[in-house]
Amino acid sequence: MFNEKFSFTLLKENNLARLGQINTSRGKIDTPVFMPVGTQATVKSVFIDDLVKINTQIILSNTYHLMIRPGTERIKRVGGLHEFMNCPLPILTDSGGFQIMSLSKLVEIDEKNGATFRSHIDGKKFTLSPEESIKIQKDLNSDIVMVLDECPKLSNNKKKIADSLKLSIKWAERSKNKFGDNDKKALFGIVQGGIYKDLRVESLEGLEKIGFDGYALGGLAVGETQSQMFKVLDEIQTFMPKHKPRYLMGVGTPSDILGAVSRGIDMFDCVLPTRSGRTGLAFTWEGRLNLRNSKYQSDDTPLNDSLNIKNFKNYSKSYINHLINTNEILASMILTMHNISFYQQLMNKIRESIKSNTFKDFYNEYINKI
Repeated sequence: MFNEKFSFTLLKENNLARLGQINTSRGKIDTPVFMPVGTQATVKSVFIDDLVKINTQIILSNTYHLMIRPGTERIKRVGGLHEFMNCPLPILTDSGGFQIMSLSKLVEIDEKNGATFRSHIDGKKFTLSPEESIKIQKDLNSDIVMVLDECPKLSNNKKKIADSLKLSIKWAERSKNKFGDNDKKALFGIVQGGIYKDLRVESLEGLEKIGFDGYALGGLAVGETQSQMFKVLDEIQTFMPKHKPRYLMGVGTPSDILGAVSRGIDMFDCVLPTRSGRTGLAFTWEGRLNLRNSKYQSDDTPLNDSLNIKNFKNYSKSYINHLINTNEILASMILTMHNISFYQQLMNKIRESIKSNTFKDFYNEYINKI
């Protein structure tokens, strides 16, 4: 067990791309970093030990879903989420704010009480206030805790977005008060404001007055185009604190990540590599492959020669095509592991290129391939 206090060190900049390191009590995290998503206390269809072997340094889990099932007390009883899921890696937990948006038909919001959900499982009511979200995340023993925010849907109604961010700032302050002082854990604020520069800046300035260990950008990857997302990053990056980690929530594709790194982002998470693996899609250095396609029936080459976890490199595209078309679970296991491995290889190459001042060349070579 490490005894490090939480900290972030900016090691190098290559234009706007940043090389850094996060220290946590459970280990170091090299940035830019991609966090596989383990919503239900598991990264679907893969073992934690295998994630460690491919240099995964942190995973993400979810407050709302664990609150619903299996319930916080069951996890707290064994010492927290790391012990419950046998995970030695640092864990970041989302606050439940995204579910306020994604499950909006099941949610009632008021400023004082927070969000009252009707469970998507059995209809039972749960109330998630800023204080309760922080309490749950502390009971889970998360290494990086997120404030509860309202993540609004993509909208051209600027007043609606402005009202939402004001509510989120109030909830962020309540989250900070509940979190208290803990130098081995981190609390991140979440910048909202839709696609509007002035609202994004207003949100960030409000959060900075409260003071957080890192700053996330929320309310993106919710339906806007990639160019709209990049415009938001272009407009906000000069205002972001230089010596705090910057986290773009819920993003994304390899080209999203390359574009965001070139705009100064340090941390990413997305369900795409795992979800795609379950639907027959593979991310490779030549682009995205649909292994369901009949053309792979006669392709005896491996997906990735460098991936040798459980001898995965010995499985041909032809064999994986067969597994997919016969609905065999092994197809999901192979492709999910392959995709996460590709993402980790991508992040490692990004870090190496920033270190060697060649990120622009790396970006230009791969932005249209992957």
